[in-house]
Amino acid sequence: MDIFRKKTVGSLDESAGKLNRTLSALDLTALGVGAIIGTGIFVLTGVAAAVHAGPGLIISFAIAALTCVLSALCYSEFASSVPVSGSAYAYSYVAFGEIIAWILGWDLILEYGVAAAAVASGWSSYFTGLLDGFGLHLPAAISGAYDASKGSIIDLPAVIIIFVITYLLNRGITETARFNGIMVIVKLLVVLLFIGVGAFYVKPVNWSPFLPFGVGGVINGAATVFFAYIGFDAVATAAEEVKKPQRDLPIGIIASLAICTLLYITVSLVLTGIVPYSSLNVGDPVAFALRFVNQNMLAGLTSVGAIAGMTTVLLVMLFGMTRLLFAISRDGLLTSKLSNVSGKAQTPTQSTWVTGTLIAILTGFVPLNKLANLTSIGTLFAFAVVSLGIIALRRNNTGNKSGFKVPWVPYLPLLSAAACIYLMINLQAITWIGFVIWMIVGLLIYFLYGKKHSVLNNGSEKADL
Repeated sequence: MDIFRKKTVGSLDESAGKLNRTLSALDLTALGVGAIIGTGIFVLTGVAAAVHAGPGLIISFAIAALTCVLSALCYSEFASSVPVSGSAYAYSYVAFGEIIAWILGWDLILEYGVAAAAVASGWSSYFTGLLDGFGLHLPAAISGAYDASKGSIIDLPAVIIIFVITYLLNRGITETARFNGIMVIVKLLVVLLFIGVGAFYVKPVNWSPFLPFGVGGVINGAATVFFAYIGFDAVATAAEEVKKPQRDLPIGIIASLAICTLLYITVSLVLTGIVPYSSLNVGDPVAFALRFVNQNMLAGLTSVGAIAGMTTVLLVMLFGMTRLLFAISRDGLLTSKLSNVSGKAQTPTQSTWVTGTLIAILTGFVPLNKLANLTSIGTLFAFAVVSLGIIALRRNNTGNKSGFKVPWVPYLPLLSAAACIYLMINLQAITWIGFVIWMIVGLLIYFLYGKKHSVLNNGSEKADL
């Protein structure tokens, strides 16, 4: 069937090259850290400790990290073998064919879009709180998504930060990477400051009992904090803008994940050592812990770190979605206008502004508390398919022969896919309903538009049948 036609690596290489290759392994690592360190470390740590895992949260983070590491190894081989924009979408085009690639692309649009909107809402809350600390109070009407009971109409701070980042992305990848690097340094300094100061207030008695909710609590905690690791896969979307993709992409993906895992575990250990885990069910656990030991000035500083952290997450999520739309559009599955590249900055201008506008509307007017889990299910689905894609890639003997290779194929990819599917099964029914509806809409778009306009199906590029 023509809907299962595959791209060849050669055809992908020929269609690439419109974007400037300026990023290094260090830039990619910074992008990864920028995407991962945000709401997870500043928000999820407290809730997961208080409700699910207690001091055993460090094990929860380790389990979630292990699941991500397995997927990261698979992403690294694909990124090295198929170094073009599109991440899992492009990989699936080579491994499985067009229809699976479209499903993955549509899935990633959900992941990046909902994640960016949710983080923007969190950014707005921290920013509003920071203004409140200076005695500046925004009217309720412009301080949150539409909610008649609270008198809110639009989350204006969230809309503004989305458009500011969209403008920055449109300026070019070099300026974007520079800004991201500065913000990453700010938030890492704040996290390290918390660890350094908090270590002096740790009371080992607070770590007992270590597993107050048992092993089951630790597993539930792992499912909860999995959201904290979402974002490392966005590094792969920068493939066409990397100087040496076969070497630098695996380094960026694995290094950023390793750095963030170490920080998550250390912060969790210090946090539960300072404050009894049962008291940590708060929205700002890191700042709360510092206030708990009368370090109020440092507690205020953590708000700045949280804002910087969420800013970089937003930046990388928006960046990933713009490059994804660019890649899908270039293949004809969406309007070709989204793959237009500006002459000076060499950025996909149309896809950047479309992304920013859609997410600004979503986060500005729609309450996202019931949609956040869609990010997790979308990410886990992508991870599972990419993991299985490694087996198909090896079997078809496609992809570049040099570069990073996943060990113990097919066993490690199968283990990775199984871990992702297990976490998916444990998500709520309403999340599955939303996911299935999104996928049905995506399939309708493909069969009504994408299949007809596909560059590959129209014979403009060489395909593997």
